[in-house]
Amino acid sequence: MKHVILGTAGHIDHGKTSLVKALTGVDTDRLKEEKERGITIELGFTFLDLPSGIRLGIVDVPGHEKFVKHMVAGVWGIDLVALVIAADEGVMPQTKEHLDICTLLKVKKGLIILTKMDMVDRDLLDLVKEEVVDAVKHTFLKDVPIVAVSSTTGEGIPHLISILDGLSKEVEERSSDGLFRLPIDRVFIMKGFGTVATGTIVSGQIALGEPLEVLPSGREGKIRNIQVYNQSVEKAEAGQRAAVNIQGIETSDINRGDVLARPKTLIATRTLDAYLEYLPGTQKPLKNRTIQRFHIGTSLATASIYLIDRDELSPGEGGFVQMRLDRPIVALPQDRFVLRGSSIIQTIGGGVILDTHPEKHRRFSEKVVSDLTLLRDGSGEEALGQHILHSGIGGMSLDDLLKRVAMAPDKAQAILRRMVEKKDLILVDLDKLKVVDFSRYQGLREAVLAQLKEFHAKFPMKSGLLKEELRTKLPAEVDIKLFQILINELIQTGKIVLEKDKLRLPEHRVSSSDEKGLVKKVEEAILKGGVQPPSPKELAEAWSEEEKAIQAIFEHLIHEGVLVKIKSGIYFHRTQFQKLKEELVRFLKTNKEITTPQFKEMTGASRKYVIPLIEYFDQIKLTLRLGDKRVLRAGKEG
Repeated sequence: MKHVILGTAGHIDHGKTSLVKALTGVDTDRLKEEKERGITIELGFTFLDLPSGIRLGIVDVPGHEKFVKHMVAGVWGIDLVALVIAADEGVMPQTKEHLDICTLLKVKKGLIILTKMDMVDRDLLDLVKEEVVDAVKHTFLKDVPIVAVSSTTGEGIPHLISILDGLSKEVEERSSDGLFRLPIDRVFIMKGFGTVATGTIVSGQIALGEPLEVLPSGREGKIRNIQVYNQSVEKAEAGQRAAVNIQGIETSDINRGDVLARPKTLIATRTLDAYLEYLPGTQKPLKNRTIQRFHIGTSLATASIYLIDRDELSPGEGGFVQMRLDRPIVALPQDRFVLRGSSIIQTIGGGVILDTHPEKHRRFSEKVVSDLTLLRDGSGEEALGQHILHSGIGGMSLDDLLKRVAMAPDKAQAILRRMVEKKDLILVDLDKLKVVDFSRYQGLREAVLAQLKEFHAKFPMKSGLLKEELRTKLPAEVDIKLFQILINELIQTGKIVLEKDKLRLPEHRVSSSDEKGLVKKVEEAILKGGVQPPSPKELAEAWSEEEKAIQAIFEHLIHEGVLVKIKSGIYFHRTQFQKLKEELVRFLKTNKEITTPQFKEMTGASRKYVIPLIEYFDQIKLTLRLGDKRVLRAGKEG
């Protein structure tokens, strides 16, 4: 059975609820206050089985200006809108605001229903029709059917049902392939069952027994029962209104505006990039950092609006914005939203979400505007590629990407595989379908070759660099699988050579700098120097050798753990350093503290070595400086 959702819209007391009752026999005003006041306050729900066999779910929204937030929640996710206008009053303020909201939410199809036709004569009815045609001539309701009815006498109702049937046939069925999302518009306790949450399933599908997560709280439960239009079903899918009985979650843990999803498939956010359309009828420009009411799905938040490429938006203009919310919400790119004023509460604009987890942007950046333009106007493949590029060398998995794009998993997977085949992406993990942009991979390749070149220059006497040591020199976000893919590629292409467990560039040969026994001579010189060891420059001058060659030997000995670098030009032999360290610890254990003159006296070294040494002990957190004294750090035994 095909399912279509119809939402009502229109001014208060124009007969929306009476119309729904005339169509279905159901009074959707269920609250005592609604009965007493004679107005709709909360959303009402029912359904109508059309002659063609299509089931038409109906969302009845309140018309009073105080309850427009409920109206937005009801209209989000509908397929058709019925703009209801009373024939005895014509177009009114909420008629226009509801029409603006439907336009901003990009409702694609609808019709206009003139109610209370029994209360006016034919001439007045024709005048109202002319007024309505003029009011909608620049909107998506231009040229739609206009049907006059009386909910009291039933006149026009059969014709209306026929029109609704025809429009419903034209509605494209929603795909159930996407991520499951149900924005919650009502929560209650059902006796004998427990917590029930209702809403329109905007994408995906669910079945009995499956786990669910309530976002943004992250609480998890299990589906105990599902009802679609008061009938228990095994599963429910996109385009249907569903009541979901959830086991393991209390009613107090769920609120209108929350979203039901499968666990770990969606992430709540408080920052959104979007394209904003500012309504022409607004009274003044929208300035940067304005605070407004933000409506998306069934959720309401307060948004600080940052204009990205200008200082203000004039009425009728559009522009890219970043919105920072006062509370977390759940959204995906291509979701529509509505903005309403925070002081004068009326609809001022709306638009489309482009990125649900963006970084903070630098304003007036051409690159940022270019990126957002691509997300707004580009293909799904281009949007995926941009998110992957921005993820850097860490890359993104399919699950990560599905939280950033409005796309069915199968489609996203097919695009990723095609991009891998075209060499636009590198496939890092087949199971997770984790990928890295090829340009980032090329950058990593250059970084690896540069690290090896630097290592050879610094340690010419080493045959190569241990693979694991090389990995520690790369960014922490580099996946171990990506590292292995890159190393294998470099080995296979002859860019690097693997000998035993060490990597080297093919042109590297172990330096012959030690033909004169300089390594041994350097170590002996440092040992002989004791607490006042010579520097590379001093040894090079004394032996008439190139300082660069001597420095390379020092680096080699540091790498081997023979020397300890205190600072540039000052290197101690490890045995001498360990001896000084043990002496210092013994002194501090006995005397509790030491001054620099006392340390100088203890070591017998000159001030040139004493100051760097005592500061080095601070650096390695052996000692702690307190004024002009040092003490042993807690837990340090040397």
